[in-house]
Amino acid sequence: MTGRRLLIVEDDAVFARTLARSFERRGDAVRVLSGPEGLEDAAREHGATHAVVDLRLGGASGLTCVAALHALDPAIRIVVLTGFASIATAVEAIKLGATNYLTKPANTDDIEAAFERVEGDTAADIAASTTSLRTLEWEHIHQVLADTGFNISEAARRLGMHRRTLARKLEKRHL
Repeated sequence: MTGRRLLIVEDDAVFARTLARSFERRGDAVRVLSGPEGLEDAAREHGATHAVVDLRLGGASGLTCVAALHALDPAIRIVVLTGFASIATAVEAIKLGATNYLTKPANTDDIEAAFERVEGDTAADIAASTTSLRTLEWEHIHQVLADTGFNISEAARRLGMHRRTLARKLEKRHL
């Protein structure tokens, strides 16, 4: 038994169920939510010590869940999972109280290791790497989306593109 009381906030029911079973086999007490509705009550009732939060929960942002969980208990260890990582959302997640930020696909071992890595690593490789134009474009689009509360119409206006063009770009990135 690890003694962890894990809260999983994930809108993909199959992935959430698989993740929950895997952590239960490791001795964790697990509760699963499909979105931010009822998050604070569930966290209190369950006594959550750890949380796994998907960044994109249907039409909602997992960042609101991170902020709410951190406000309830600043000691809770939160790992944010995402299928569309960007520097902007990683920075925001950490600022809001996440312990770590992982890209999907991530397995139970990856998440467990992320719970344990709470300190920075001064030996991390800082070698210069060039960022592709596509990645820079995606990060800029995602920053504008985050700034607009994931309002596609407003983000498209700020980016100077048609809403459908932005929607197509987002579909290609599997949002």
